Amino acid sequence: MTDQVIDVTDLRRVYGGGFEAVRGVSFSVGRGELFALLGTNGAGKTSTLELLEGLAAPAGGRVRVLGHDPYAERGAVRHRIGVMLQESGFPSELTVAETVRMWAGCTSGARPIGEALEIVGLGKRSGVRVKMLSGGEKRRLDLATALIGQPEVLFLDEPTTGLDAEGRRETWELVRALRDSGTTVLLTTHYLEEAEHLADRLAIMHEGRIAASGRVADVVAEQPSHVSFELPTGYFVGDLPPLAELGVSEHEVVGGRVLLRTHELQRAATGLLLWARDADVSLGRLDVRAASLEEAFLRIARAAEGATGASGVAAASGAAGVVQKETVA
Repeated sequence: MTDQVIDVTDLRRVYGGGFEAVRGVSFSVGRGELFALLGTNGAGKTSTLELLEGLAAPAGGRVRVLGHDPYAERGAVRHRIGVMLQESGFPSELTVAETVRMWAGCTSGARPIGEALEIVGLGKRSGVRVKMLSGGEKRRLDLATALIGQPEVLFLDEPTTGLDAEGRRETWELVRALRDSGTTVLLTTHYLEEAEHLADRLAIMHEGRIAASGRVADVVAEQPSHVSFELPTGYFVGDLPPLAELGVSEHEVVGGRVLLRTHELQRAATGLLLWARDADVSLGRLDVRAASLEEAFLRIARAAEGATGASGVAAASGAAGVVQKETVA
């Protein structure tokens, strides 16, 4: 990355009635980088994206895309970016090819219509009317129009919503190829696996603010890994080796299931299994799991809401029953 293609400082957006949807957001995206904005519904992702796309003026702060204000200097930016909205609302009676041709007519330096359709897998559907497309095919058409101008910067708002698993994976490969060719990509998504597979860096938004940001691996590494299991009848947590010696920082008992949290997964798992072998104990439903973006997202979101760790973990795991939680000194 040689320069910052997107630069956002203390960005704010206020809707009628005084509702502040974006509250002082700051981040930057380098050339050729893929940056993901995550957050629950209403977190402010789309409101932020629309300001970057130049669809509205910010209530405060500063945004620059390719060195320009995307709203005040729209003419200097628009032909260099591609935008995939959550829903584009194409005329239903036009065919797929007619829709892309219409879009190309409004775009300088447009790629050939057939090429745009082949890229997104709609080459054989060019003569079909938009109203006859499936939800996933309409998202592919949205992507085709976003790519028609061969953009330097690509904004993708929930790009794989409505796609089946195969279509989602194909879109991931396309987005990766675009990034690898030098296109800067900023996307929002509700699929955490999507962000984990695609993003170089990400920001997690909550109630209009950024609650956490950084490289995907770094955000995930801040969260503990898990070892969970069931002890046989007559055994209790106190029968285990000293948890601190296993590198366990925290443990819970949820409905009879023991959950250990650790930043030293190999040490904890090895010590536990050696103890089970020597004690001739069978650990039921043993599950050893490294930290994931999903876990990081859930914990960060709940921490931002001020929830307690116990209730957050119980909700995240979907467990029912009494939760006993202790931090290992």
